[in-house]
Amino acid sequence: MKLTRKTKLIAAGTVLPVAFGVAVAVAAPPATNFANVPTANTRSQGYAPANALSAGLAEIAVAQGSTKVENPSSPVSYYGYDNDTLNAAGDPIMVASAATANTEAHKTEPDKNTYLVFGRGLKGADPGYDYGDHFLFQGHETGTPGYITRINLDADAAHHVTVLATQDSAGNPIADIDGSTWDPFAQRLLFTTENSNAPTYSATPGYPSQVVDVSGALGRGGYEGIQDDSDGNLWILEDIGGANKPGTTARIPNSFVYRYVPKKKGDLANGKLQVLQVLNAANHPITQASQTPLQSPDQVALHVYGRVFDTKWITIHDTAVDGNTPFSANLAAKAANGTPFKRPENGVFRPDGKFQEFYFDETGDTNATSVENDCCGGWTSVFKLTENNPSSNTGKLRLFYKGDQAHAGFDNVAFMTGNLITFVEDAGDTLHSQRNALDSGFLLDVTKNYADPGTLPVQWLAEGRDASAALDADNAGFGKNEGDNEITGIHVSDGDPSAAGILGAKTPRPFQPSGDERSSGAWRVFWTQQHGDNPTWEVIKP
Repeated sequence: MKLTRKTKLIAAGTVLPVAFGVAVAVAAPPATNFANVPTANTRSQGYAPANALSAGLAEIAVAQGSTKVENPSSPVSYYGYDNDTLNAAGDPIMVASAATANTEAHKTEPDKNTYLVFGRGLKGADPGYDYGDHFLFQGHETGTPGYITRINLDADAAHHVTVLATQDSAGNPIADIDGSTWDPFAQRLLFTTENSNAPTYSATPGYPSQVVDVSGALGRGGYEGIQDDSDGNLWILEDIGGANKPGTTARIPNSFVYRYVPKKKGDLANGKLQVLQVLNAANHPITQASQTPLQSPDQVALHVYGRVFDTKWITIHDTAVDGNTPFSANLAAKAANGTPFKRPENGVFRPDGKFQEFYFDETGDTNATSVENDCCGGWTSVFKLTENNPSSNTGKLRLFYKGDQAHAGFDNVAFMTGNLITFVEDAGDTLHSQRNALDSGFLLDVTKNYADPGTLPVQWLAEGRDASAALDADNAGFGKNEGDNEITGIHVSDGDPSAAGILGAKTPRPFQPSGDERSSGAWRVFWTQQHGDNPTWEVIKP
C-alpha cells in the first residue's frame, strides 16, 4: 500500500513492527459518538484506497502478514505467509511480478481475534524473555498446515509474534481455523474450522500450545462463530453455503445455530450438542425442506419485522449416550429438523450481564442477482434470540435488522458499547463489483427499531484495498490467493480471562480517556484486514 501520509503511533510500553495512521486527524468526538463515514470505498481495477474510519479514530497495525515470527519453521516463517513459494534467498515471495513468474507464497489469512491479559505467566519460544501481559490470539484460515499465532503486544520486534502450534497433541497437522474464543471455565482457547470434516479444537495459551480435538463432544461442522455464556454453555454458528435454488443465485439455507451444554462448566469431553429449532405460526418446525421452494412462506415470514417465533433447543448428540467419536453436526441437525439459515456466521450476547439476548447475523447470498435478497435474507439479516436465561430450553426469535445492497454480507460482530453492536461485511468480490463498493463496518443500536425506514446503521469503517489485494483481484489471485480485502476479527474486549470477562458480562468502554489504554482492564478494539497484506489493526483514539 502506498501511503501519502505516514504517522508513527507508538503506545507506551509497546514496540510495534508496523505502526501507521490511516484515519483522519481531527478533534475526537465523545467516546460513544461514532461519526458516520459518508460512503464506502469504490472498487476499480488497480485501485488501492486507504481505510477510512469515524472522525477521531485511527488504527495501528499490531502485526501484518510480512511480520517475521520469533520461531520460524519449515512451513511457517511469517505471520501471514506459508513457505510454499520461496525466492533464491529462501524468503516467501510476497509480491507477485514478472520476475517471480507471477507467482507468490500462499497468504494464510489470520482470522478472528481473541484478546487476553494474563499477567506475566505466559512463555514463548525464548524461555528467558519476559513477554509481558497483553496477548492477541488468532487461527489462520487458509494454507497448509493450519496454525495458531499469538501476537505478544508488549514484546519487542524479535519476540512480537509466536507460532503456538502447527500440530495437535496427536501429531496431526492442524486444520485451517476460522473462529476463536476463550473458555474461562476450561481455561482453554477454542478454535473452529468452518469445515464440516475438520476438528473443533481446544488449545492452551502458552508455548508450545497443547491443541486437542474436542469434536467428539462439540461435533464437526462448518463452524465459525463460537461464544461462551455465564452457565458455561458454548454457542456455535455455522457457515456452510447451500446449493443454489434451481435457475437462481439464491441459496438453500444450510447452516445452523448450535449450543453445547457441558456436563459441568469447562467440560469439553462430556456434554450435549443442541440445535436451534424455530417454529412457524402453525407450530411446525421451519426446516431446510420447508425453505427449499423459492421464496417459501417460512423463509418470507422469518424476514418480516414484527413477527415473533417460538424456539426450542433439540439435542442432537449426547456423549453419555452416543460416545465421543467425532460426528457431523450438520447432518445431525438436519435429521432432527433444526432450522437452517443463510450462513449464520457469528453471534454475541448483549453486554448487560444477563445473557438473555443473543444477536446473530445471517450473511446471505452475497449476490445482487439473488431473487431472495429483499424477501428472504439474501442481502443479510440480524436476528435477536431472547431466552429467560442462557440455559433455557425455549425462547423467542425475531428479525432485528434486514439488510439491503449497501448493508450486505454481515459476518463478524462485537458490541462496541452497551447498546451499540457492530457488524462488519464480507460481501465478496462478486457483490463488490455489482454494487461498486468494498466492505464496511456498521453500528446498530439495539434500542432502536430498524423497521422504521428512517433508522439507518452508522458506518464507522470503510475498508480500502491494499496493493497486494488489488493485484490478486486483478489477476484472479494468481491461481492461489483471494482477491479484495475482507473485514474480519472485529473484537472488543478488556482481556479479562476470568468468568467475569466473558463477552456479554460487562459493558464495553473502548476509547475512554483512562491514561494508558493498554493497561490491564482497559478495553481495546481489534480487527483484521484479511487477504492481501493481512494486517491486524488496533483501533485507537490518537
